[in-house]
Amino acid sequence: MIGVDASPECFTIIFEPSGRRFEAPAGVALLRAARDAGFVLPSSCRNGTCRTCICRLVSGRVRYGVDWPGLSVDEKAEGFILPCVAIAESALVIDAARLVDLDVAP
Repeated sequence: MIGVDASPECFTIIFEPSGRRFEAPAGVALLRAARDAGFVLPSSCRNGTCRTCICRLVSGRVRYGVDWPGLSVDEKAEGFILPCVAIAESALVIDAARLVDLDVAP
């Protein structure tokens, strides 16, 4: 149909091993979307170079908001992502053991 956008507005993101989840708006970097939902991943540069936020993508697809994020070819092949510049293109499961949930943080 003309004028109807078939793409979803949000994608479900699940963090392992906690099982915590949130909805990431399409087009928003995962680090920002997580923070807006009350979750904090370690970060520093927020531009894909420092690698502080590196974690492993268990399932799903991301694209990057920068031409070449600070990941090696091998890291990309092993499923590592940089949430500061990664943008969800599908529902995701992310291994994020260092996640802080602001609702339950001390």
